[in-house]
Amino acid sequence: MSTDYSRALGARLRAIRNQQGLSLQGVEDKSHGRWKAVVVGSYERGDRAVTVQRLSELAVFYGVPVSELLPDPQPSSAVTNNTKIVLNLESLGSLPADEAGPLARYASTIQAQRHDYNGKVLSIRTEDLKSLAIIYDMSPDELTSRLIEWGVLSPGMEGIVTMGGDEIDDDIDPHWERRNAPR
Repeated sequence: MSTDYSRALGARLRAIRNQQGLSLQGVEDKSHGRWKAVVVGSYERGDRAVTVQRLSELAVFYGVPVSELLPDPQPSSAVTNNTKIVLNLESLGSLPADEAGPLARYASTIQAQRHDYNGKVLSIRTEDLKSLAIIYDMSPDELTSRLIEWGVLSPGMEGIVTMGGDEIDDDIDPHWERRNAPR
């Protein structure tokens, strides 16, 4: 097992344990000693390989499918598409509320979280587009086409979700729109 994969697997194990509000000692206590804190900790650090059997047993202990414990199959060093999804807020503001209301509320919430009120454009992540598609009860591609029709997205954005469009990391650059707004 590669070191990177072991670390990624360990990070998933730690995330599931933390989601359940358990410390390493809490795992040992809850399992009545079946899972030793030192062993689970070594799995989480990637210092010790975990067998498929033990991983399956740990999944049962945590009450999650084994697949939830496995890291993303795509390596983190994979080349990704850097497509930015940028909403035109001026166009959005001119649309009827009965059609664009959910999108407008979603965009407004993101602006409030970012403290970004330039009012011209707003970058969103691919995951945001997927969530919006659920709200609109359509596929991400269908929503993308609708947003292009509305003038909220630039033409040529079709297929951005299925192409693996990279997400903008709001924690790294929450004010991207301000610096890149059309002048």
